Amino acid sequence: MEIKNHERLHADDRNLCRLAMSELGDVYSDLGLSTEEFDLLDTPKRSFTVHFPVRMDSGKVKMYVGYRVQYNDARGPAKGGIRFHPELTLDDVRDLSFLMTLKCAVVNIPFGGSKGGVVVNPKELSRNELEKITRGYIRAIEEYIGPFKDIPAPDVYTDEKIMVWILDEFERLKGEHVPAVVTGKPIELGGSRARSYSTSLGGIYVLEEAMKKMGMEKSKVKIAVQGFGNVGENAARILHEKEYNVIAVSDSKGGIIKDDGLYIPAVIKHKDETGSVVDFPGSRNITNKELLTCECDILIPAALSDQLNRDNAKDVKAKLVLELANAPTTREADDIFFDKNIMLIPDILANAGGVVVSYFEWSQNLNNDYWEEEKVLEKLKRIMITAFNDVHLLCEDQKCRLRRSAYSLALKRILHAEKLRGNL
Repeated sequence: MEIKNHERLHADDRNLCRLAMSELGDVYSDLGLSTEEFDLLDTPKRSFTVHFPVRMDSGKVKMYVGYRVQYNDARGPAKGGIRFHPELTLDDVRDLSFLMTLKCAVVNIPFGGSKGGVVVNPKELSRNELEKITRGYIRAIEEYIGPFKDIPAPDVYTDEKIMVWILDEFERLKGEHVPAVVTGKPIELGGSRARSYSTSLGGIYVLEEAMKKMGMEKSKVKIAVQGFGNVGENAARILHEKEYNVIAVSDSKGGIIKDDGLYIPAVIKHKDETGSVVDFPGSRNITNKELLTCECDILIPAALSDQLNRDNAKDVKAKLVLELANAPTTREADDIFFDKNIMLIPDILANAGGVVVSYFEWSQNLNNDYWEEEKVLEKLKRIMITAFNDVHLLCEDQKCRLRRSAYSLALKRILHAEKLRGNL
């Protein structure tokens, strides 16, 4: 497993947390939180550090540090990824677990939020060492996770192979089958259909609902997608299959544009063969910066954080921005878009499709009832559309940005659950 630019990924996480905390400060003020409410939201329910030994391939034993934070579980068991990252800190894990709590509340699924991981660079490990570290971490936290306590999932530099090791180690410790302890598993071991593209599809369901609110017609819109990794590529592919006109896409090496629309299956094949979308036949090469301000109706940033900022926001031509990346829009750009009457669908809502399908996987595991893809997609669509309409209604009522109304709605749901439990 190769890590190419972990510094950039770490920066994206910090930008996500910084943007969220900045927004939350205003939301707290808007809601007029009491001291008790603020203290409850400001403090994770459980936070711990574990140290565990691993015998490396050299024969030497090395100690590793792992973290897990279960921020809030008033609305259901905690839910959150496990990441392996050389710069992971407990503060990072705490902030990200809080954001998971909010994301689950925005889409109204019965989960709280958590996050965890191990301080390690997977690039430096053999497959055997990676497996030993995974199993050692699970042995260290096994009393604190479970289907009704805290359900891990893949995150940065962890994948379904690692989720299988987590499942196997937990079941070995418990002496029974417990498929609902972890999500993001292969279908053969209880994973859910549609998981691989659920983030992209969930965002597109929200996009289509937003288009209705804005009176935008499919046949008349031009779409640009920044980022052609898993999320961006799947978004472009699904939009093409739905007969939308995707005119521009980009990856880390650059972008391409074709005013009458790109044939996305051929673009995907071209990238597979050459390593980039650049130089796709029949298109014109552009930079990532040019893509963000090209003549389009819908802009989908699906790459890195801080792409839309005070320097380029005023030049954005799109009428609607769908944040499939984490924190691609700075606070200053968000303000500019609001003044320009550009609808921005925030990341906390736009890219929540992944955790929704994780919820489906957990539910299927508990009931030993596995759904066909059509049922998964139907349920995902209903949840994402309902979430958008809930956020949009509050936005209209409060005359604020969608980002602020999303955070406000999430906090209200969490605090209401705490009040029902008698904790406030």
